[in-house]
Amino acid sequence: MTLLALDRVSRVYAGHRGLFGRARPVRAVDEVSLVLDAGRTLGVVGESGCGKSTTGRIALGLEPPDSGSVRFEGAALPPPNTAAWRRQRARMQLVFQDPLAALDRRLTVAAQIAEPLAIHGIGSGADRAERVAQLLADVGLRPDLGRRHPHELSGGQRQRAVLARALATDPVLLVCDEPVSALDVSIQAQVVNMLLDLQAARGIAMLFISHDLKVVRQVSHEVAVMYLGRVVEQGPADMLFAEPVHPYTQALVSAIPTPGPRRAARIVLAGDPPNPAARPPGCAFHPRCPVAIARCASETPALGHAQDGRLVACHLAATQAPTGIAA
Repeated sequence: MTLLALDRVSRVYAGHRGLFGRARPVRAVDEVSLVLDAGRTLGVVGESGCGKSTTGRIALGLEPPDSGSVRFEGAALPPPNTAAWRRQRARMQLVFQDPLAALDRRLTVAAQIAEPLAIHGIGSGADRAERVAQLLADVGLRPDLGRRHPHELSGGQRQRAVLARALATDPVLLVCDEPVSALDVSIQAQVVNMLLDLQAARGIAMLFISHDLKVVRQVSHEVAVMYLGRVVEQGPADMLFAEPVHPYTQALVSAIPTPGPRRAARIVLAGDPPNPAARPPGCAFHPRCPVAIARCASETPALGHAQDGRLVACHLAATQAPTGIAA
């Protein structure tokens, strides 16, 4: 069953005006369409500035799209800051990247986990205390840690507290925006395994946003790769990581560290991503693409089906064979 559907959503910001020039708009998200089924995980990956975090905020209704639509549980998102929007927000929650910034340093962890329950009028005082104790246990925190303030916890413990707060209203959707990037590798593995266990136990769907392809591969059923505001490749995680089709995806997958001898040479892209306020004509990736043709510089490729059925935005997708890069 489809839980979340983004249909050709775009978000444009006003650019900064230069000393002698005029402000140029920044197209952070450009006609992105995504579908997430209940109980599944859709990973969204790409370099910094590709628009993946903005896409997550649009999915939650925290930012309105300038065009396109978002549907959650079959209905359009209510207008922001309305009673209907607040009721719906109890069913969809955001897990932040920086747990210390996401928590109020003046309040105890237990008080902050209980806060969403009070906001949405869930349970009585005694019920909420019992619910907080259960949430602490669910995320692997001892009961006494609920009496501490955020600065008294480790980074991993703080992220668990953020997750417990997000789970307080029993949501059906979590938008995880770089939820483990600020943690040590060993702690990352613990938090990722906990997310998978919670998903299996509660049937939660996740929109998992990250630049760390190793983590995305572990948690995702399907993956969408974004470049400069657009989805350039999307498909089942196993297929996409084993045989990437788009040249950008091939470069990302080739950079994943792997133990033992590497099966294929790493693809090093030339230059940096273009300025979003000065997008290149045609395919935005063509200035860095090692296989670009003349058509790439003048015509923007549509996101269409490649030979194996996955979605790819590349003029060469019909003829471009998967690389067989082992991740």
